[in-house]
Amino acid sequence: MTPNFSRPIGRMVLGFWRLLEWQMSPQQCVAFIEHGIEQGIIDTDHADIYGQYDCEAAFGAALKVAPGLREQIRIITKCGIRPALAKKGLAGKANHYDSSKAHIIASAQQSLQHFGTDHLDVLLIHRPDYLMNVDEMAEAFNTLKQNGDVLQFGVSNFTPSQFAMLKSRLDFPLVTNQIEFSPYEMKALDDGTLDQCQQLRVHPMLWSPLAGGRLFSAQDEKALRLRTTLEQVGNEIGAASLDQVVFAWLAMHPSEPSIVLGTGNAERVSAAVASAQLKLEREQWYRIWQASTGHSVP
Repeated sequence: MTPNFSRPIGRMVLGFWRLLEWQMSPQQCVAFIEHGIEQGIIDTDHADIYGQYDCEAAFGAALKVAPGLREQIRIITKCGIRPALAKKGLAGKANHYDSSKAHIIASAQQSLQHFGTDHLDVLLIHRPDYLMNVDEMAEAFNTLKQNGDVLQFGVSNFTPSQFAMLKSRLDFPLVTNQIEFSPYEMKALDDGTLDQCQQLRVHPMLWSPLAGGRLFSAQDEKALRLRTTLEQVGNEIGAASLDQVVFAWLAMHPSEPSIVLGTGNAERVSAAVASAQLKLEREQWYRIWQASTGHSVP
C-alpha cells in the first residue's frame, strides 16, 4: 500500500487513543509508526483529552527520538471537550464543551507543544457544542490557518446541519467529519451524514469501526447474528479474520471513508491494510446489513 498524499486523509489511520495503555517506550512507538508508514499509513489520529491530556505528549516524545519521522506523517488531533478535571488548570464541576475562539486557539497551541511540531495537519472539533458560535469558530480557524499553526480543519460527530452551518462561514473546505460507524452502529447510513459526505466529496473518518470489540465479544442478538454472517462472508471471500471482513464492508461505501484503527498491534495493522484486497458483492454487503438490522430491505 503506497502512502496517499493526494487525499487530505488516507484510507487507513493509526488511532492513538490508547497509546498510554499500550505502554510503549518512545522507541517502540517510533517502530510502530514506521511500520504503519511501510504499510502505506501516514495519518495519525489524536485528541487533546486522550490519556487525560498525556497521549499527545507521549507521541511527541517518540517524534523527538526520531526527528525525521514528522515529515513522513500527518497529525490529526481534536479539541473542544473539557472534562471536570483539576489537572492542568481545568478545574470545573461538570464535563462540558468549549468551542470558543480562545479555547480552540489555546488547545491547538498546546497540541503543537505536546507534539513538538510547528504545525498540525488537521484540527477537528471533537463534539458539537450546543453553545457553539460558528462565526467565532470560523475566526479561530482563520487565525490558526493564517499563522500556519493548522493546515486543514474538520469536525467530529457533527450532524449534517451542524456541518453545513460551520461550512457556510468558511472560505475553505472542511476535510472530514469523524463519525462512529460500523456494522453494529449504522445510524450514519440513514441520518444523512454519509449522504452529505458524498455530496460534498468529503471522506468521513470512521471511529470504532469494530464497535469497540462488541462485534467479537458481545452476546446480544445483533452481535451474534453479525458474527455468524461475518464468518460466512469471510469464508466466501477468503478473509483471514472477521475484522478484515468488517474493513472491506466499510471500505465499500462510496464516500470512500478513512478507517481509524484502534490497535497498537503491528500485525493487526498489516491485516487491516491487506483487507483492501478483499472484494464484497452487493448481496454480501446487504447480508451483513441485514444481520445488523434483523430484517430484510423493504
